[in-house]
Amino acid sequence: MNRTQREAAARRIMESTPPPVPPELYAEVVRRGGRLLRRRRVVVRLTYLLLFAAMVTFVVWALVARPWVEPPSETTPPLTGW
Repeated sequence: MNRTQREAAARRIMESTPPPVPPELYAEVVRRGGRLLRRRRVVVRLTYLLLFAAMVTFVVWALVARPWVEPPSETTPPLTGW
């Protein structure tokens, strides 16, 4: 089969009408698509909830631990006997 014959065969296949979709298949596809959309929506909401919880946890930790404050020096002895 040469190139022109292959192109002609491909054109015939693409130009032919597709077979009709059975109604039970359509209903099944709609049901599965709805389920996929609901699952995706739940996953997105849980992801946002997890990110929000992580952000709140970090803010609370930062306010309690105050990592930007330099810890007091413990290398010099206390001054006594002045």
